[in-house]
Amino acid sequence: MSSSRNPDLVDEYARTAFERGLKVIVCSTGLSGHLAAAVAARTVLPVIGVPIATAPQMVGNEALAITAQMPTGVPIATVGVDAAVNAAILAVEILGVQDEEMQARLWKFKDDLAEGLKL
Repeated sequence: MSSSRNPDLVDEYARTAFERGLKVIVCSTGLSGHLAAAVAARTVLPVIGVPIATAPQMVGNEALAITAQMPTGVPIATVGVDAAVNAAILAVEILGVQDEEMQARLWKFKDDLAEGLKL
């Protein structure tokens, strides 16, 4: 989905996300950096941005800055460049705040990481 090529689709997706039962939205941010921003401006749900390096046009630090530097009132939780796995884990941690089973699975995951689980 592209906020530049399909702004109406992005608008509808973001504005109806809560009613459709979504709890967290993860968006990639590449060359233009607009998807996460467009979604965050149109929903009350948490938005996690994943900066994507699109070399040679954009290196990771540029995508990171675009994703992290949002205006006041339009926050995007930003993970590292190309860190979609961390975005997924963060989304589960957000959801786990109110779900004891999910919390238990997260603790197991954290224990497994401490024991050497490779991602």
